[in-house]
Amino acid sequence: MKLRPLADRVVIKSIEVEETTKSGLILTGGSKEKPQMAEIVAVGPGGIVDGKDIIMNVAVGDKVIYSKYAGNEVKIDGIEYIIVRQSDILAVVE
Repeated sequence: MKLRPLADRVVIKSIEVEETTKSGLILTGGSKEKPQMAEIVAVGPGGIVDGKDIIMNVAVGDKVIYSKYAGNEVKIDGIEYIIVRQSDILAVVE
């Protein structure tokens, strides 16, 4: 199954970042917050949204940082994705 976002929506997939403490301990998934860094897997076409012309400034493959409580989580074929508006993306990581 393939996701095709509409309007100013972007489909992202969280990037698992392994964190270590200053003393060298590796933090497991349960002991740390959800990462806010993700990779874009699909981008909507933009267009007129709420009376404003939206131009998409991100592309598939970009690594981005997004708002902590943004978007809707969906699980397709066992993979978790988050669908967010472009305005919920805070930065592109280069």
